[in-house]
Amino acid sequence: MRPQVLRGGLVFDGLGSPARELDVWVDSGAIAALLPPGSAVSEDVESVDVRGCWVTPGFLDIHTHYDAELELWPALGESVRHGVTTVFLGSCGLSLAVGEPDELADMFCRVEGIPRACVAPMLARVKDWDGPGDYLQHLERLPLGPHVAALLGHSAIRAAAMGLGRSLDARATPRPDELARMKALLHEALDAGFLGLSINTLPWDKMDGQQFRSRPTPSVFASWSEYRALAAVLRARGRVLQGVPDVSTKLNVLLFAALSTGIARAALKTTLIAMMDAPPARGVHRVAGVLTRLVNHLLGGDLRFQALPNPFDMWVDGIEVPVFEEFGAGTEALHLEEPGARAALLRDPAYRRRFRRQWRDRLRGRAYHRDLGRTQILACPEDQLVGKSFAEVAAARGSDPIDTLLDLVAEHGTALRWQTIVANDRPDRLEWIVRHPYAQIGFSDAGAHLRNMAYYNFPLRLLRMVRAAAARGRPIMSPERAVHRVTGELAQWFGLDAGRLAPGARADLVVVDPEALDDRLDALHEQPVAPPAAGGPFSELRRLVRRNDAAVRRVLVAGRGLARRRARARARPRALRHRPPRGMTCPFGHVISHASRWRGAPPRIG
Repeated sequence: MRPQVLRGGLVFDGLGSPARELDVWVDSGAIAALLPPGSAVSEDVESVDVRGCWVTPGFLDIHTHYDAELELWPALGESVRHGVTTVFLGSCGLSLAVGEPDELADMFCRVEGIPRACVAPMLARVKDWDGPGDYLQHLERLPLGPHVAALLGHSAIRAAAMGLGRSLDARATPRPDELARMKALLHEALDAGFLGLSINTLPWDKMDGQQFRSRPTPSVFASWSEYRALAAVLRARGRVLQGVPDVSTKLNVLLFAALSTGIARAALKTTLIAMMDAPPARGVHRVAGVLTRLVNHLLGGDLRFQALPNPFDMWVDGIEVPVFEEFGAGTEALHLEEPGARAALLRDPAYRRRFRRQWRDRLRGRAYHRDLGRTQILACPEDQLVGKSFAEVAAARGSDPIDTLLDLVAEHGTALRWQTIVANDRPDRLEWIVRHPYAQIGFSDAGAHLRNMAYYNFPLRLLRMVRAAAARGRPIMSPERAVHRVTGELAQWFGLDAGRLAPGARADLVVVDPEALDDRLDALHEQPVAPPAAGGPFSELRRLVRRNDAAVRRVLVAGRGLARRRARARARPRALRHRPPRGMTCPFGHVISHASRWRGAPPRIG
């Protein structure tokens, strides 16, 4: 890799320090120096003009489901193109680190909206690892685009210790030797450098395949005594627990909060999904905010909520989306894979009575608003319906909106495509969320729900929100703070040496044109998941994306630009291990030359 110097940009250190106009010298995959503008460097250094742009550390995406996609297209270009240089795997209790290929596919595919016919044979072909340590070594052999860091999935280790059948049996509790096996796998993962453990208590995340189809994933069947036993390992070793509460009832959030408390013991780093402003539970985001302050300030805990800095919008083909798993009648329909059988069920009067009763039940908690007036039909063989809500179609037909939805899905299946906003629909509440000190910005689900969501560019949308608020004269935070929220703040909390720009730090950085942070960030496109030559079942898959390439001028991962992804070089993206970040003090206190570490003439200061 030829050394380069990025000249004239406004440089953000990722730690919240005031931005400064500096030249950034990159050599051998690291930041060689931060120089006063116009400093002379050796002749072999490529000069890149980035005047008018922001130079920031690469963004972190702390919640993805790239675990399967990584095995096929490890460049993960849809995230990297938006400046994400580190992604986390192993969320929501799901992980490919431990287990048999068929069982891992059953746990992963339906929850994450990825066809099992694609994933199961791929895993059978590529799985060459045996346990967490081997898994990280396997990841390092891949030609990665971004760096990857991993959580261990509780569902995976539970199935490995108990057998998949017992792990999915509500009557079965782990024997002492089985619980010891889970702890041993967790210790092995932490020894290898995993960040922690993810668990899932959400019962509408369901199994795929045929053997145990439509049962919740293994982690859901665990008792709180099992969760506490594993949390004790994390607490003792200073690692992270990621939890998925039951977002329908929301009550077990209090149990997660209790796990995090630190009175007479060490606090447990706990990150929960998610802080949102949703129509069925207006104000719950404020309750979550108060809870974090109570736990962290009065009870010695370390509790965070993940959050998106943008509307939680959702696109649906027919009823192919996890929110329909929130109630039994929805799962009953999604259990049927054959379109004719599903259509027959949807037309059955007895089924419709069950569906209608459960859809309208307000005594049971819900995450999805189920307001058919808050929908818009985007595509349908009946062209005259496009642009209307299900409620509007029902009114025109003189029918019940729920019956109208079921009629259209039964008739057209996945050829019916519609859209709704599930949460974060009120800009002032969303601004409150992203300002909250215990919100962690990042909940993209990248690599999953390919046809349902498109949040790959969430860091750019945060930066746009901050600039727009300042332009209105109502600033919500400084640009430095916004950059900190998606870089150094996350890296420091999770224990990664990442997310900062300083001499000697790895050269993961993004060049952003702030003038291009505009409405183009919202434009939605459909793109093939696989490269054109991939063939096989993946060749038909398409994903929703939002792209505004004008906003990101340049991305370096370990010093390599996208165009040089395949270049042979000593520095390259890798599997990052847990390690407390070094040098997290302000690197802008003075401008430093580390000339002795870099080839060529030293930079001149001044």
